[in-house]
Amino acid sequence: MISTSRPPSINSVGADGDPFSALLRPPASETEHERVARLQREADAKRISDSIDEELKAERERLRKSKQDIRLLLLGQAESGKSTLQKQFQLLYNPTGLDDERLSWRTVIYFNIARPISRILDALDAFGDADDDDDLSDGNYAAQDILSASGLPVASGSSDIPADEKSLSPSQLSLERQVSAFRSRLASLLTAEATLAERLSGGVDVSGSGRGSVFVRSGWQARSLGLPFGRGRERTSSGGRFSFSGRQSGDNPKGNEVELRSRRPESDEDKLVQEVAAILSSCQKDIRELWSLPAVKKLRDRRRLKLEEWAEYFLNNIERVSAAGYIPSTEDILHARIQTMGVAEHVFDMSVHGRNVRWHLYDVGGARGQRHTWIPYFDDATAIIFLAPVSAFDQYLDEDPRTNRIDDSLQLFKQICSNALLKRAHLVLFLNKTDVLKAKLNAGIKVNKYITSYGDRANEYDTVVAYFKAHFTQVHRRNNENNRVLFTHLTSAVNTKAMQSIITDVRDSIFRGYLKSAALV
Repeated sequence: MISTSRPPSINSVGADGDPFSALLRPPASETEHERVARLQREADAKRISDSIDEELKAERERLRKSKQDIRLLLLGQAESGKSTLQKQFQLLYNPTGLDDERLSWRTVIYFNIARPISRILDALDAFGDADDDDDLSDGNYAAQDILSASGLPVASGSSDIPADEKSLSPSQLSLERQVSAFRSRLASLLTAEATLAERLSGGVDVSGSGRGSVFVRSGWQARSLGLPFGRGRERTSSGGRFSFSGRQSGDNPKGNEVELRSRRPESDEDKLVQEVAAILSSCQKDIRELWSLPAVKKLRDRRRLKLEEWAEYFLNNIERVSAAGYIPSTEDILHARIQTMGVAEHVFDMSVHGRNVRWHLYDVGGARGQRHTWIPYFDDATAIIFLAPVSAFDQYLDEDPRTNRIDDSLQLFKQICSNALLKRAHLVLFLNKTDVLKAKLNAGIKVNKYITSYGDRANEYDTVVAYFKAHFTQVHRRNNENNRVLFTHLTSAVNTKAMQSIITDVRDSIFRGYLKSAALV
């Protein structure tokens, strides 16, 4: 028999006058057990509802405050000095944070030694294959002198030459024997190069990034020491808050932050770093001899061996860096070089003229294949510091050996100036690596050999800098629909004293622009 009873009508009114009370009222037949279960369900539902309300309220408050944050993008091609500038910000506004990760930089520094050693030996091999006897036999660079300078044995006559080597010229034979001896002595360091690269990159391989490039993601400092990550932890100091972003290439640009935990005790150091330190200590004399070899100087003078400034810095300091118990100095960390993959976010609180504001600094990967990761950060950028390495006039892109790095930097700057998403952002230009530029000009390297439009202008620092500055200024003027002011600085990002003064000036100018845009002045 089908029951004809119906649920209470929506139009019916309960005793309390609420038309829905009849629907919500528990059935009269409800047992005590059912009543307890129902009340528990209702309490759980209310707790969840209240929790959601609190989260929504907190999110609204976070979004409200985040609109008042300053977002600073560090843009520029690879090796323009962006990460070095980020270190200067960290040094200025959170110096204790640098101490927390100081030991992790040994992995990078050891790699920065192993990689150029490998390149030097490869260049010496290519030098011998070129069959250019004069390169090694003229004047003070005779084969006999080279061998003597290296401390290696000298062949006294043709009877010592194997039959399969008799077709080689004396200079080639001597050089090949030298390289072979150095490779044998430095074999453990050459093997360590690949292991260090694997540790730093986490096995990441970036196609089209240039020969021998190694990229790191955010958090490599922890990985280099075998440290775990923590979520949501903050480290505070007199300089403010600083944290590393856990976001990687292609991730949500508003992702959660992660922070490097404090370093492990000295007795619990990573075994790989200990092993490489021991290798460096045992072979630092061979490294010193290879670096001072007249043939290496000849290669560098003739531009057949081009080493980055960081490589020269560490090889010139090999005795100190390879000493037992070595801990990187701040100067070492500023010179250490590793390529960033994707976008790394660094956050710190800063008081400017009595007003506390949170700053988000974004350090981006500058290789061509990494530039697409910048775009999500354009829409709410407060300011941009664009770094152009003026010392790169004689260098070409790893990704495209036909493109001069100055030309690439100008084209990239044009794209930044003309981008509609960035038209309201405060724009600062750093013509960086002026110290390297001075060294190259003092060494007699001619700008017009690589930049034909330079013509017969004086090959002097002031003239060269003025020429490059005029070109970047012209690019800005032609792509400046908003009549935005361009603030230009000549910089050497490794010069801490000068950079901290410049950063303070830039901070103040960005903050003034921020106040104007917020209609607070």
